[in-house]
Amino acid sequence: MSRTPVPPHTRAEDILTEIRSNLLECKVCFESFSLQKRDQAARNLPCGHVLCLKCICALSRPVQQKLECPFCRKLCDIGSTSECRALADLQELLLCESHPKPSAGYHGWTESLGWGMLRLHSAFGGWGTMVNPTGMALDETSGQIAVVHDAEKRVIVFDAQGTLLNTFGGTSDVCYPLDVALTKTGHVLVTDAGEQSLKVFTSKGRPLATVHGFRLPWGVDVDNRGRVLVTDAQMGTLNQVLMDFSSGVVLANRVVLKELTHPRSVASCRASGNIAIVERLQDSFMLRIFNSDFVPLTQVDSFSLSLKSTLSLVISVVAFDRNGDVIVGDVQNGMVWSLGKVQKSLEMTPLVSGLIRPVALAAMASNELVVLDGGDHVVKFYAADAEDLYCDKK
Repeated sequence: MSRTPVPPHTRAEDILTEIRSNLLECKVCFESFSLQKRDQAARNLPCGHVLCLKCICALSRPVQQKLECPFCRKLCDIGSTSECRALADLQELLLCESHPKPSAGYHGWTESLGWGMLRLHSAFGGWGTMVNPTGMALDETSGQIAVVHDAEKRVIVFDAQGTLLNTFGGTSDVCYPLDVALTKTGHVLVTDAGEQSLKVFTSKGRPLATVHGFRLPWGVDVDNRGRVLVTDAQMGTLNQVLMDFSSGVVLANRVVLKELTHPRSVASCRASGNIAIVERLQDSFMLRIFNSDFVPLTQVDSFSLSLKSTLSLVISVVAFDRNGDVIVGDVQNGMVWSLGKVQKSLEMTPLVSGLIRPVALAAMASNELVVLDGGDHVVKFYAADAEDLYCDKK
């Protein structure tokens, strides 16, 4: 299997014009819906029609607390209207699309991933090739991509073009994989929640070692010093595993951070050594950033992000781009965002939209952002300099 290119949309500008005129304006006052002006926010009526808040107030009957839809004449309670999230999301995406692109001298992500929306240009996978994938790792030197999933062979390895190279880790070797990481020596690390352990394989897929001492090992990554980092969602810890990969001997498995709240995704920045951890709270999340010595630098939560965007985000996965900026997968809206260098200032920039369930991210040396979309079992490639607009899969 190899990457499938995504054809460009035809009449893209015409389609955008039709969307703005037919969907993004109130058909009573013919004013455009606005994300900034509260009285021009799009509101759903129970009958399915959409008006701006100003027109709803003008057409309502305050005494009876009723509103008659100007299109279908159905009566509804004034309090039964709701925010039209779909149109708000669409407006946000179109605003990002209209941001000016950098000059012709800009090459990919030389400065950062975060200048604006990236474009899908190829993908591979699909049901059968991948079965409910949960984790992905990228070899920055070779471009090889390892994915863990629920098929009979739990680990699958592809080259940079999406050609299948190897499958290994049968049910006797890996019970329930959650995440995967690759070392510079090519060893494959898999968190096995079913057997409460970290599994270590050679580059060819031969079992090398099993690291115990976990209750629910979830995220795994390797820092720029070669140390293995594993989150334990049940114990609320981040563990550091030291190994002699040449002999398969575990030298140490020690807790370096404790009292975390259900930590899941973990990522180490190759440039700075900083470490990012996503914690899942009851109804929200917390993103914490530490330096390479595990000293806290900053944290971001649901509330702080809500002040920066009209959307409600639920972060599922974190990574770093080649410039050290934090990038996150948002399962609530099916998006990927750049948060910049959050220890300095929080800057939210949408990078990718139209995803179902982003479960893993990686930045390639070829200036591509790789996203594992667990919702449709596909690895997707995005780039800032691609001409293609993102379109839904066929």
